[in-house]
Amino acid sequence: MTTIAERAAAAAGRTEEAPAADRAPAATYTPAPLQDPGIPDPGPEGPEQVPVWVAWSRVMGEVRGINKGDWYGRPGERGSYQFRGVDSALNSFGPACRLHGVLVLPVHVETAYRDVKTSGGKPSRECTVTVTYRIIGPTGDSIEVQSAGESMDSADKGTAKALSTSLRSLLFLGGLVPTADADPDASNIERGEAPVRSAVQYLDEITHPQTSAGRLRQIHYELKQSGQLGVLLTNEVGDEERAGDMVVRIGKERTAGGAA
Repeated sequence: MTTIAERAAAAAGRTEEAPAADRAPAATYTPAPLQDPGIPDPGPEGPEQVPVWVAWSRVMGEVRGINKGDWYGRPGERGSYQFRGVDSALNSFGPACRLHGVLVLPVHVETAYRDVKTSGGKPSRECTVTVTYRIIGPTGDSIEVQSAGESMDSADKGTAKALSTSLRSLLFLGGLVPTADADPDASNIERGEAPVRSAVQYLDEITHPQTSAGRLRQIHYELKQSGQLGVLLTNEVGDEERAGDMVVRIGKERTAGGAA
């Protein structure tokens, strides 16, 4: 049965937008319920006083495997996939580290940011981090390891996401935690030849005032590899100039102007 508003909208040649509660939700991250890993709490005497590498190996012994239980989107829908999130890592490694007196602390973070666009053209920001972690054992000795993380976010969560990815990678890779996935060697993909970029496709990048001298050197190398240094291009003043000569000339101007 239709409402009066719906019939009026149909007569006017338009459709009534469904109430927000009736609309199908967009694909989102669906967290799996956290399971008790079955790792006991440390006793009243605390963890055994052993070197850090022994304590960490015991942590690894507690965490024998974590399946991909988290979903992005709905299972079976196009674009959905399973993954092991940072919560899954912390849910297992947290109790194991407490049991054996191990601390995992970030002691140095290097960040880099870049403005990008999503596949739909929406402005976003990419964040990459390299984090140095200190793994401290029950006697106070420690080892340091590094882990990288990357994210893309249109709001202010990019750094937090990249740090979470870095920590997840550290725990899963540093803890040698297996999953139930098929082995990567079970499938084979043959690499195809990448299409060669024409010299004219470099023109806007060559003449752009924000293109650094370092990038211009890379462009010169790419043009040389594809045999296009002698291709004539229309430069910024409307004259024809060889692509290689234009790159060298503008590169010298950028270097003289202090662009790295």
